[in-house]
Amino acid sequence: MNETATPPDERECERCGRRDVWDETTDNWRIVESGRSHCIHEWDINGAYNPFAES
Repeated sequence: MNETATPPDERECERCGRRDVWDETTDNWRIVESGRSHCIHEWDINGAYNPFAES
């Protein structure tokens, strides 16, 4: 069994609704939909997300 870690490519803040997507050209998160400017952002990555995919 060979597993490869796959990071998330999008995320959404549970507090303010800000949505980000991963931009491979800059190797950084890019804001798609802005939320509150002073939110500390609690991202919706939880136990349902599995970063490992069998190959």
